[in-house]
Amino acid sequence: MHYDLIVIGMGLSGLMAATTAAEIGKKVLIIGKGTGSLCLFSNTIDLLGVLPKGIKINDGLSQWVKDHSEHPYSKLEWERIKEALFSFTSLFPPPYSFQNIDDGNCFIPTGTGTLRPTYLIPVTMIAGTSLNKRDGLIAGFKALKDFYPNYVAAQLKCRGVTLPLPETSTPQMTSAAITRLMEKETFRDRISKEIKKHLNGETRIGLPAILGLRDPIGVKKDLEEIIGVEVFEIPMLPPSIPGMRIFNRFKEWLIQRGVTFLLGHAISKANLKGKRCEGVEVFHPPVSSSYSADSYILATGRFIGGGLVAGEQKILEAIFDLPVFQPKSREDWFGNSFFNEHPIHRAGILTDPFFRPVDEKGNLVLENVWVAGSILAHHHCFEEKSREGIEIATGYWAAKNAFQI
Repeated sequence: MHYDLIVIGMGLSGLMAATTAAEIGKKVLIIGKGTGSLCLFSNTIDLLGVLPKGIKINDGLSQWVKDHSEHPYSKLEWERIKEALFSFTSLFPPPYSFQNIDDGNCFIPTGTGTLRPTYLIPVTMIAGTSLNKRDGLIAGFKALKDFYPNYVAAQLKCRGVTLPLPETSTPQMTSAAITRLMEKETFRDRISKEIKKHLNGETRIGLPAILGLRDPIGVKKDLEEIIGVEVFEIPMLPPSIPGMRIFNRFKEWLIQRGVTFLLGHAISKANLKGKRCEGVEVFHPPVSSSYSADSYILATGRFIGGGLVAGEQKILEAIFDLPVFQPKSREDWFGNSFFNEHPIHRAGILTDPFFRPVDEKGNLVLENVWVAGSILAHHHCFEEKSREGIEIATGYWAAKNAFQI
C-alpha cells in the first residue's frame, strides 16, 4: 500500500510528525514496535531546563543556540519552535491542558523530593509549583512501592502520610493498577475521606501522578470536593501515567483523521535505490508486508528506542544504515569518570537545515527521508532537560519540510 508519508517510531517526535502531516490532509502510516519513551519518562514538556531561574525562554534559548551552533535547536528560530509547541498544546484543550508559567521554566516537585525545571506542565501539576513549607501534605499508598511520601515530604519541608488502599488486599500494586482504581467513584470517596483525616492545616495535597487515564481532571475535582483542599500530582518513577495520557490523546486524534497505526511491528528492511527510499518491509511472523511512500520520517530514538545500536567497534543506525556521528573509537565513548560527560550521549544522525540526513562532509544521503527526535546528533537531552522540546519541534518541522521541499 502506498502513502504520502511513513513515520517510523511512535515516540513524541513520530506522533508530532504524523499529526502535522495529517493536519494538511496527507495519507499517513505510522509504524512502531512500541510506544516510545513517552509512557516511560514523559510527565511534562522540557524545553531547556538548564536556563537560570527567571530567564524568559525566548531570550535564553536564543543565547543557547548561539553557544551551541550544532544543536538541533540551531536549525530552528524561536518563532518556529513556538509554532511547534502551539501545535502540541492545541491537541490538549481544557480541561486537561498544558500550561506555561510566566514564559519561563517553572519548578515542580518530583518523586525524589527535588524540584525539577520544566516548561509546559499539565494542569494537574500546577498547584505543586508554588508549594511552601508546611503548606502541603504528601500522600502515598502502602501498596505502591515506587513512591515514598515521607521521603518526598522531608525534602519539600512538608508532612507525609502513607495510606492503606481500600478495596484491595494485594500487598503490592503498580501505578497503572492504582490509576484504574482511581477511576472508580467508590474508591475515590474512601481515599478522600481517609486523606481528610490526616489534614493538619495543610491547604494542598500532593499525590503520585495516578489520577486516572481517561478523566484526570474529573478525578482531581472529586477528590478536592471531598477533602476540601487543592490536589496536585507529583511525577514518579516509570511507567508515566501522564505520558500515557499524551500517547492516548495523539492516538485517538490520529485514528479519527484516518492515520494508519502499525503498533507492535518492527521494520525488517528498507528498500533503497540511489538516494531514495522506495519502501519498507515489516515482518510480523509469519507474514512480511511491504509499504511505500513518497516521504519517510525516521523518529526511532537513540539506544532506548533501538534507533541506534552499539556494535563492538561502532554505533550503527538500525533502519537505513545512515552515517552516525560518533567518537572515533569505542575507547572514546565514555569519560574518565562516571560523573564526567560521556561523548556517546551526543552520538546521532547529522542533517541539513531541513532535517534530511547527511554525512560528515555535509553530503545528502537520502533525499526523501527526514530525521526527527532524540536520534539527532549534538545534544544531550537528559542533561539539558530538552528531550520533549527537541522531539516536538523537530517532529513538527521534519513533516512540514517533507511537503515543502
